[in-house]
Order: sequence, then C-alpha cells, then structure tokens
Amino acid sequence: MTESSRRSGAYETPEQPPTHSSPVDPQWPAPPAYAPEAPAAPVAPAPAPDKKRSRGPLGLLAAVAIVAAAVGGGTAYGFQELTGKDSSTVADTTTDVVPSSKKGDVAAIAAAVSPSVVEINATLSDGSSTGSGVIITSAGEIVTNNHVVSGASSIRVRTSDDKTYAAEVVGTDSSKDLALIKLQGASGLKTAALGNSSGVDVGDTVVAIGSPEGLTGTVTSGIVSALNRDVTVSTDENQGQGPGGDGRWPFSFGGQQFNGDTGSSTTTYKAIQTDASLNPGNSGGALIDAAGNVIGINSAMYSATAGSSSSDAGSVGLGFAIPINTVKSDLAKLRAGSTS
Repeated sequence: MTESSRRSGAYETPEQPPTHSSPVDPQWPAPPAYAPEAPAAPVAPAPAPDKKRSRGPLGLLAAVAIVAAAVGGGTAYGFQELTGKDSSTVADTTTDVVPSSKKGDVAAIAAAVSPSVVEINATLSDGSSTGSGVIITSAGEIVTNNHVVSGASSIRVRTSDDKTYAAEVVGTDSSKDLALIKLQGASGLKTAALGNSSGVDVGDTVVAIGSPEGLTGTVTSGIVSALNRDVTVSTDENQGQGPGGDGRWPFSFGGQQFNGDTGSSTTTYKAIQTDASLNPGNSGGALIDAAGNVIGINSAMYSATAGSSSSDAGSVGLGFAIPINTVKSDLAKLRAGSTS
C-alpha cells in the first residue's frame, strides 16, 4: 500500500510509512520492507594459471640425490657444496682409480698410484731411518708409520719424480703406529685414493708400493692372507730399526718376536696380513686393492734373519698393514697435532 485510506467526512491523517501486518507467529522474523534483490549471476572462475614449480633448494637437492644414486662416488662433494656443509671425514667408499678393464692389472695400478707414494729419510740422534709414505693432499700431507719418524730431528722426502722436500711432523699416534707429516713448499701433488678396508676379503689381490732399501717406487704384488691379525710394535722412540737404518723394525706376532726385541713399551693393533713382498723400507708405504685404492699402510714385515745385514734381509711372505679405515678415523687427531 503506497498511501493511507480515507473515511467519508473524516479528517485527514498524515501519511504514514508503509507497514506490514504481523505474522501469526510473533516469533517469526518480520518480512523485509522491500523486495529482496535477485541473486547475482554466478561468475565463472578464472582459468587456473599453468603451474610452474620454482626449483627451490629442496627440489634441487632431491635432483642431486637422484643423480648421486645413479652415478655413485664423487657426488657427495657437490651435495655438501649445495647445502653449505662440509665434513673432514673420509667416506668409506671406493672408486675405480684404474679403468675397469684394467682392474687387477699390476702395471696399471703401479702407474696410477706410484706418484702418490714417497720415500722418507729421517735423521735421528743415533743414526737415520728409512721408510715410505702416502700422499693424501695435494699440498703435501703424508701418512706414514710413527716408527719411521719417531725421534727425528729432520725429515727429507723424495717423490716419484725425484724431487726432494723438507718435511715436519704434524701429529703422531704411537698406539696405532701412525704419523702425519707435511712437506714444505709443495703443491699440485697427486693424492692417493683411500679405499674401504672393511670391504677387504681374504684372497683379494693386492699391490704394495714403497721404497725398500731406498729404491723409491718399488712394486710387488700378492694377496690378502688374513685379516684382524694382532701385531705388536714398540712405542719407544729409542727402540728403533736395526743398525745403520736398515729398515727392520722389531715387532711381535703370534707370541714370537721378529727383527729384534720390541722392548717393554708396546702397542698392539689389528692388521691386514699379506704375502706381497715387503722389504726393509716398505714401512709407511701403500697396500692397494685391485681397483687402485689404498686399503692399508704397510707397517711390519719379517726379515729372513734379524742379525743379517740389510742386503741379506728379505721378505718371506709375512707382511702386515694397518687398515686404511683405522687411518681415516685417526686423521682428525693427527691433524690436530697429537703427540701421543
């Protein structure tokens, strides 16, 4: 109703706003004062844009992980670069230093690894000491036996290309018969690949490289004869090699003494036994698997007669090497300057 009703003869009443009668049930809501607007027509949703995922760090790392699984060793370094993390621990992995077609080829292994093995000559208070060592960094970090450099007043190292460097002891661990030395002024040296000694089996082919009798880069071969042999050596720096620095260090094995008396201050470690010919001067050199990875540091060998001259001494197929996993687990301690 848009205007008010009039009775005949009645006075006019002012115009009132339109009203509506109340519903029967007073609890019902009152109807609206005007007609509700018609609902708006539905709007069609805009087409979804093409989904293009941005390749964030997680996506990129996942891609790297897939590639790593496909191609194996060497990708861990790239992963560390992407994540900004680094580790000084050497992974227990192996690589093919020699081509797979040359696996087990002694000549190929010797050609690949010989540049990473050095001759060490140490001057002692009572003479000299001769041994070998393995290059583990291009700047000249070298792993050798503690008994090779123990008590040395000076150290000279000769590489496979006949260059000579002065060296100093970084750290020693007599309990494992290990030492780390560093060449002075060296760079660009070829490093050895450190393998995984826990994967070594009895009967595996091995190659030994060292400097017996001062003959740098001498190569011999054989097999792994046994594992986890208990070898005992002296920890007394005065209990050194035979007269004249002949390279025969005393050790004991199986309750017997070899190459002299180990003395009262000794240590015992688990060793890899090999029949590869190890002669005086091989101590600290490399024991290498068929793929060219260093699996041990040669440490003890039996000479034919303890009282013979160095020219009469020789290997009788009884040699021992410190497993490379023992070396890797000890590197942080050696680099920190341990003198134990």
